[in-house]
Amino acid sequence: MALLAGLSEFIGGALFTLGLLTPLAGIVIAGSMVVAILKVHGPNGYWLTKGGYEYCLAILVVAIGVALTGAGQYSLDAILF
Repeated sequence: MALLAGLSEFIGGALFTLGLLTPLAGIVIAGSMVVAILKVHGPNGYWLTKGGYEYCLAILVVAIGVALTGAGQYSLDAILF
């Protein structure tokens, strides 16, 4: 399970950084963050200083936002497609 989580974060992050297949990368990252919030950080509350899900939630919101709006004109998606 940890291998799958690590691979999804790595592959999603690499695609997200390059701006390649951005909606798919955003969904992969968002899914990984939802699992992290529910399984690891959720019981600790909101604040990051107490091991909470504050940072994971920020990553989740950004990943969904970029997946919905697109990567922009300097991404590989814009160049290739």
